[in-house]
Amino acid sequence: MRKEIIAALSKHMPDVMRWSGSLARELRKHNIAITAKTSGSALTDALTLADLTIQDLLINAMRDRAPELLKCRIEAEESTGDLTRFASEGEYIIALDPIDGTKQFRDKSGDGYAVMLHLRTVDEVIYSLVYLPAFGEHGGWVEVHPDRIVTGADDPARPARDVLDSLTPIDAKTRPHSKKIYLIGFQQRDVERSEDVTRAGLEGVAPDDMPGSIYPLLATGEFGGSLIHTPNVYDYPVSWQIARQLGGDSVWVHDGQTVNFSEMWMDERADMLRLPGIVATSADQSTLEILCDLAREWSRERYENR
Repeated sequence: MRKEIIAALSKHMPDVMRWSGSLARELRKHNIAITAKTSGSALTDALTLADLTIQDLLINAMRDRAPELLKCRIEAEESTGDLTRFASEGEYIIALDPIDGTKQFRDKSGDGYAVMLHLRTVDEVIYSLVYLPAFGEHGGWVEVHPDRIVTGADDPARPARDVLDSLTPIDAKTRPHSKKIYLIGFQQRDVERSEDVTRAGLEGVAPDDMPGSIYPLLATGEFGGSLIHTPNVYDYPVSWQIARQLGGDSVWVHDGQTVNFSEMWMDERADMLRLPGIVATSADQSTLEILCDLAREWSRERYENR
């Protein structure tokens, strides 16, 4: 069943992701902000009509184009689309983030937003597909199969699947090892914590200073990893898969154990599922050791007053 699901996602969803990216670019020209989430973090609470519309498109496309995907459970950041058609229990989970980086998208403060999906079990992430609408002239891709990682520019003159198949896989042996570490989720302390990372010998980068989406940057080695407080389960797992396939890991800093997806909690303030604690992700084991040593005693509570 695993191969069947991966094959269906990789065959049918690239076109849909490209359409979704085009829709996002068009909607971004308009005032489409929605007030809904109240976590207190601007990065988390941003929500737009694009999030809702694109999720509806993704969910309903999976339903209509690949009925075999209805055997999977769905974890979606928003509530739109025909979600009830999908399984309520089972081993395989398809997770969606229709607009990752919604605040940048909404405020037009950066171009690092993405349309994302991934396939996972409680123990591992086994397929990821990311479309980056503002990457270069025509958008760009990150795709992670169990045996290859590719990233690069899109070419709308060719079918999306053909473009992905033509991209050169990332070679872990020649990929550079950057000291740049993306930090997010520390509420009002993202900048402070990024400075802590820099003092530890790496180079902490807070959300407002990110040059783009973390996923292609991590895949190519332009960034060495991330340090995320209570990551949500819709976007972060793509980094988990990239790091693991490059020979690294994604671990809880308090014990250094590989992250699994059996210990989730519902963040009612942000209306999303999260993992507990602080998670360090990198393809480089020495980087993981530095991050774990640094953040091991930091508070694991996302909201100190909850």
